[in-house]
Amino acid sequence: MSYRCGRDRGQVAIEYLGFIPVLLIVAMAGIQIGAVAYAAEQASTAARAGARAASLEQDAQQACSRAVSGPLTVTCGRTGGGDGTVTVTARVRIPHIVWDFGDATKSATMPLDH
Repeated sequence: MSYRCGRDRGQVAIEYLGFIPVLLIVAMAGIQIGAVAYAAEQASTAARAGARAASLEQDAQQACSRAVSGPLTVTCGRTGGGDGTVTVTARVRIPHIVWDFGDATKSATMPLDH
């Protein structure tokens, strides 16, 4: 039979309290990585939609904005093309949860439809 000394009581609880900040940082980092991946996917979708609109002589920025879901900020513009193609680049602001990673940038090229 083992008896614990009175001053050892609660030691495990204190150890858990010390580990909680580590768990929170790991959880927040996981959420931030998810936000980066989501913003990159949305930038890719916006670039394709913008390039398709530009290939049809429509407003690329409007098409990009409609293609992005959620409260993300997107900017699009024609960044190249030639030889019967158009290239549109989309920038989506990555949500700042723990760290600021700036923007996710993706480009898409489509053939011109005349």
